[in-house]
Amino acid sequence: QVQLVESGGGLVQAGGSLRLSCAASARSFSNYDMGWFRQSPGKAREFVTAINWRGDTTTHTDSAGGRFAISIDNAKNTVYLQMTNLKVEDTAVYYCAARFRGSSLSQYPVDYASWGQGTQVTVSS
Repeated sequence: QVQLVESGGGLVQAGGSLRLSCAASARSFSNYDMGWFRQSPGKAREFVTAINWRGDTTTHTDSAGGRFAISIDNAKNTVYLQMTNLKVEDTAVYYCAARFRGSSLSQYPVDYASWGQGTQVTVSS
């Protein structure tokens, strides 16, 4: 199991930027695919973006493409989510998740075994 701690959430105006961080405690962090998900009140947890254990492949939703970027620093056991041009509809609790490396990236929460506690992102109009 990987322990994950997110940080970097907060209140930002529409059009602004935030960078979320997810610090992992794992002896073999570089063996994990990492994903970011988000959940708004009354809605199911939804996939945002993911990066593979090698750090050379990413996938994302259409709404995240061009605005959100995931990156990984294996030396720091940390994965980042850089969010730009934020919209009110991006308001949610953002979670990072870890999955032992797979043959391909997954967008399904059930495939991720470890989760952080979440960090709130609120975008005001």
